[in-house]
Amino acid sequence: MKDVKSDALWSHLHWLTVLAEQGSFTRAADRLEVSKAAMSQKIKELEHVAGLPLVTRTTRSVRLTSAGEKLVEELRQPFAQIEQSFFSVRDSSGPLRGLVRVTAPVAFARQQLVPHITAFLREHPQVRVQLEVSDRLISLASEGFDLAIRHSDTLPETHVALPLCATRAQVVASPTYLARYGMPETPQALSGHQCLYYPRGTETPSWTFVARLTGREPVTVNVTGPFATNNSESIRDAALDGLGIALLPDFSARAALGDGRLVEVLPEWQTVGAFAETLYVVRPWSAQVPRAVSGFIHWLREAFQPV
Repeated sequence: MKDVKSDALWSHLHWLTVLAEQGSFTRAADRLEVSKAAMSQKIKELEHVAGLPLVTRTTRSVRLTSAGEKLVEELRQPFAQIEQSFFSVRDSSGPLRGLVRVTAPVAFARQQLVPHITAFLREHPQVRVQLEVSDRLISLASEGFDLAIRHSDTLPETHVALPLCATRAQVVASPTYLARYGMPETPQALSGHQCLYYPRGTETPSWTFVARLTGREPVTVNVTGPFATNNSESIRDAALDGLGIALLPDFSARAALGDGRLVEVLPEWQTVGAFAETLYVVRPWSAQVPRAVSGFIHWLREAFQPV
């Protein structure tokens, strides 16, 4: 192996810290936008110069040796400061540029978010957006994301949550289902209908309602039905097929309500506790946020403001 002079090891050391953060050669290579082979070669060269192993490799994961852990711990703060200084200078003027990594719920991403991303990219051609759609809660720091769209603002102190838009749950059904089984007039009547719902562990599924105008006490109804899933698009599709009455976030039901394929059920009642009332843009806390990230967040918050 060709010797690498110690004064040429800055990139090697940086790549080691990224590998430690990402936990795998594949994710680290993606983060650095290099090949997995280049990533592996860089670490081998660093280990050769150090004269001892820094990484323990397995088929599924990467673990630092004690020497590797000590080195990375001592490197984190200096490299964080270098990165912040560079971004501060580079991003202080000129067009937005760089990669923004985003994760968002499946239905919201497909139906609401992507059109705004494409508009943003047309205006900022030097920015690239990498979007992962997933309904699972993803660790932003460990998986390398700059921001997430989430229903909850209950977050660790190391994160910042900014309101994006209001959202609410709606009870809906297809005209075909309602023609066959009738329109329920009260929340209690739902107990006699086929309902499509999100599973909540071993709990008996129930929906809670409050009257929009009268302010009466909340009404909770146990529901049952042939289909439950943790994905709102799947519930919506089952409702469109006439399988039952569904409780959906408004962004999943909006298009089908607009063209009449779904009808709102119990419109004078509001559901409580089914979904959060606000969607948030969440990012890890940092004293220096790249302009591409902060600019993208600002764009989204402007785009989702009510007209």
